[in-house]
Amino acid sequence: MTKITETALRDAHQSLFATRMRTEDIIAGAPLLDKVGFASLEAWGGATFDSCLRFLAEDPWERLRKVKAATANTPIQMLLRGQNLVGYRNYADDVVTLFVELAAKNGVDIFRVFDALNDTRNMTCALQAIKKAGKHAQGTISYTTSPVHTTEKFVALAKDLKDLGCDSICIKDMSGILFPRVAHDKIKAIKKTVDIPVVLHSHCTAGIAPIAYYAGAEAGADIVDCAISPIGGGTAQPHTESIAWSFKDTPFDAGIDFAALDEATAFFKEIRAKYRVLIDPISEQVDTRVLTYQVPGGMLSNLVSQLKAQGKLDRLEEVLAEVPRVREALGYPPLVTPTSQIVGTQAVFNVLMGSFKVCSKETKDLVAGKYGRTPAPIDPEFQKRILKNEEPITCRPADLLPPELDTLRKEYADLVKSDEDLLTLAMNPQVGRDFLAGNSVAEKAPWEEDA
Repeated sequence: MTKITETALRDAHQSLFATRMRTEDIIAGAPLLDKVGFASLEAWGGATFDSCLRFLAEDPWERLRKVKAATANTPIQMLLRGQNLVGYRNYADDVVTLFVELAAKNGVDIFRVFDALNDTRNMTCALQAIKKAGKHAQGTISYTTSPVHTTEKFVALAKDLKDLGCDSICIKDMSGILFPRVAHDKIKAIKKTVDIPVVLHSHCTAGIAPIAYYAGAEAGADIVDCAISPIGGGTAQPHTESIAWSFKDTPFDAGIDFAALDEATAFFKEIRAKYRVLIDPISEQVDTRVLTYQVPGGMLSNLVSQLKAQGKLDRLEEVLAEVPRVREALGYPPLVTPTSQIVGTQAVFNVLMGSFKVCSKETKDLVAGKYGRTPAPIDPEFQKRILKNEEPITCRPADLLPPELDTLRKEYADLVKSDEDLLTLAMNPQVGRDFLAGNSVAEKAPWEEDA
């Protein structure tokens, strides 16, 4: 059996609706998905925490509690950025530990933990906290290709994650670049080495993910991530219905209740109609350029917006061609938050101003080791040129961070009524302050924009 994790409540709308699905619609759809027979529902984490506060004036913790209350039969899953949690920087260990504790208490059953550099040191604190909370720890391998990303390295990483206490392993193909034969070979090799479930996650950006899923199932994948058809495909995951029917009456049969699935599909057709003005046609098109440049959909739209702001959109192809060169210079980081933004912005700088003549602070921090250990060592001469007199660090970045919670409690004493409030402020200081002070205003709803 190869079971299915449904991503409609998190990654699917993050990929196609710019993470704008509102809690009322999520809660209306959750009970329908709960009846289908999924392995889990991915419903929290990633960009949803920020978007709830920034754009919807909603409490992400309240959303989590409501989702949990609406789903009696299916585990709730979240995406956690390792030491970055759901923010955009490394947090001290005491913040990481409290965040995991409260996420578990409020409804998360399965934590998918990843690090943009696949540096397990940045995942250790979160994994320890998950195990202490008695929840399922899913260690993640952020998939990419380069001369140093061999099958042997991926297998070794899977073994390291199991040794850290992970209950399952996820191969996270955020760009949709995993070829079927590669999926088969890598999963086969990992399954020979670790005796825990392996999950396959991909996106349909290049159009090859559904084939990779079938090849992965043949190799022994235990779960695949899918998105219900009205908000699946394109830069989201393969369509749930198509994969479920493809697996039916085979050794991979996912055990899906198709009548319940049809009911859920009908509901999400209405959701798609509500949010249709947010769907960029580019997000639904197959774009095989990602196989050359490895640029995920969200990163591509970010590059377009940066170039538009500079009046240089005509140089997009040059920027795309520069991305692999920047990746090589920076030690072949996978392109996932936050490294996708770092590499993309630096590629724009290189094209417009000359190769590494101007570097973002984030690029310098990456070269300095402040994000962790890069997959390949950075050339010492290049490192010296970028950092000048600064010495790179070699320790776990969070080892340099003092505890934060006491300072946060003092700083936000006027606003904090719970530890959840405290963490909201830690993740999003200004946006969180506005929200907790009652000053947040939700942006106009898509159906109002369309009126």
